[in-house]
Amino acid sequence: MSMSPTRRVFQVRLARESDAEAIRAVINAAFRLAEEFFVAGDRIGSEEVRDLLRKGAFLLLEGDERVAGCVYVEPQGERSYLGLLSVDPTQQQAGLGSRLMSAGEDYCRERGCRFMDIKVVNLRRELFAFYRKRGYVEIGSSSFPSDVQTKQPCHFVEMSRRLDDED
Repeated sequence: MSMSPTRRVFQVRLARESDAEAIRAVINAAFRLAEEFFVAGDRIGSEEVRDLLRKGAFLLLEGDERVAGCVYVEPQGERSYLGLLSVDPTQQQAGLGSRLMSAGEDYCRERGCRFMDIKVVNLRRELFAFYRKRGYVEIGSSSFPSDVQTKQPCHFVEMSRRLDDED
């Protein structure tokens, strides 16, 4: 007889400044796992998280009073930016990234944004199908931050989608 795993209940909420350390930890854990082949070190520090909280918002996905994931959103008029989509490595492959993407898109849509822009590192080929499936299309490219030391050359592929399209 097999036992079915307990289904955890996750809630999305808006982050507060007091969540900066938990946000930093989940981002660094997720990005370390995904990007260690081309970036050494942490992806973000606590002060950078606090700076982003002053410009935009982090949406947190919590379960059992722990942050299981987060996403950064920044409404900018009719356009908006979404980045730092991160899911705790122990919680990945359970649909939490998709749930955070939807929450981020809804957050910006509710604030009158008509477009969502994202940046994907060209070396992260596995992500393109995920974003295309959600309606994102490539619109350009931009440089990777010069202050981040990389093990191989890379750049961002910029993608966008209309938020007023049916999901």
